[in-house]
Amino acid sequence: MFLMPGLVAPELPAGFAVPIAYGDLTAVILALLALTSLRYNAAFAVPMLRLFNIVGLLDLIYANIATFKEHVDPVQLGTSYYLAVINVPALVVVHILIFAYLLRALSRLAPTSKIAGKR
Repeated sequence: MFLMPGLVAPELPAGFAVPIAYGDLTAVILALLALTSLRYNAAFAVPMLRLFNIVGLLDLIYANIATFKEHVDPVQLGTSYYLAVINVPALVVVHILIFAYLLRALSRLAPTSKIAGKR
């Protein structure tokens, strides 16, 4: 949406808009691949989910940093301002929840250490 004329102001810095747009596109593609691999119980489903989650969260973090680095005025975001204000905090929470779920599942799969000979 940051590259679509009419949704954002023409003054929106390209140094902000272009990397954010392609980062979002990459995250969406990875999300769809992760979802498909989970749906079909593929062997690479969990690694794909981890990859999506890492890339998606880094994209959100970069977007927040780039906002200040490129001196983006909220007015320049046009109608996309409302999407960013509502969606970004929700997406950060979702990524944290996915990380928590993956860590909890990993801790359940980890072998428990038992002293040899004792049960």
